[in-house]
Amino acid sequence: MYPVMMAFFWQRAVVLSLAAAMLIYADMKLDCRPDSVTVVWTEGQSQADLSLFRLGSCFPTSFSATQAVFRVDFNDCNFRRLVTGEHLMYSNDLTYGSSDSQSLAFTHPVVCAFARPKDWYPMIYDPVFSTHGVGHLVFHIGLMNDDFSGPAESTTFALGSFIPIMASVSQKTHQPLLLLLEECVAATTPELQPDSPVYPIIANKGCLVDSRMSGSKFEPRQKSSELQLSLQAFRFGLGQEVFIHCKLVAWDPNGLDSTKKACHYVKEHGWELLDNYAYSSLCDCCDSDCKSRRTRSIESGTHGVAQKAVLGPLTITDETS
Repeated sequence: MYPVMMAFFWQRAVVLSLAAAMLIYADMKLDCRPDSVTVVWTEGQSQADLSLFRLGSCFPTSFSATQAVFRVDFNDCNFRRLVTGEHLMYSNDLTYGSSDSQSLAFTHPVVCAFARPKDWYPMIYDPVFSTHGVGHLVFHIGLMNDDFSGPAESTTFALGSFIPIMASVSQKTHQPLLLLLEECVAATTPELQPDSPVYPIIANKGCLVDSRMSGSKFEPRQKSSELQLSLQAFRFGLGQEVFIHCKLVAWDPNGLDSTKKACHYVKEHGWELLDNYAYSSLCDCCDSDCKSRRTRSIESGTHGVAQKAVLGPLTITDETS
């Protein structure tokens, strides 16, 4: 049995024909499936041209003199998606627009509701899309000035001051992507070795672990393809050249889960999700081990593309010593 909690059925609709001055009664039936819906509109005494029915932006899959049928996916026809409580709802409008000026056009709601899957999270950015097969991407990470309006004028930072860092992915040939920093560590070498001492900055699939003990934080997004980080200068590698090694991920905005996120720790509030505070439960695993139930592979390119990058060298100094 399909996991349908509810389907709203409107079994009678009234179409008023001004020319005939009569009421025509019709039935609408819905068959709601997890990823699709079948809508059947039937009229017993049809005086309407049923080819003129539309479900959102879609034409009928088939029609006859008395019946219009739509068999469509929720990803098509401009369906709207909404989470209310424990339910995942898809809604659209069935419309009729007659070419006969004496007939009254009308709109009728179509709604399917399901139990929300435990590992499903709402999209934060539109439009919904997949990055599969869209070509090459160009990633960038750099030191910025204090207000992120331009590149940094210096690569030397005082202990305890903030190091503004911005990462981005080019979008010249792509629809908007969500840029994430999956992991970042500081090291004193431009190349990481198995025995290299490192200072963890971002770990556990997008958790800004340094914010647990400092004032480091993600800044509010200006673009989905950019991520701004205010990193508080640390003691690791003090006085030496420091390199920040990161894994950047350009991800499908509709595919966020506990392994694809941007979380920082806010004192007295705990872990918060940068892109939507209401769904900060995605960050609950930041103090343990963040794993996903999903089987999606980033290497496959189906939902995202990853790139390793190195920022530096930069120097942190202790002005009090």
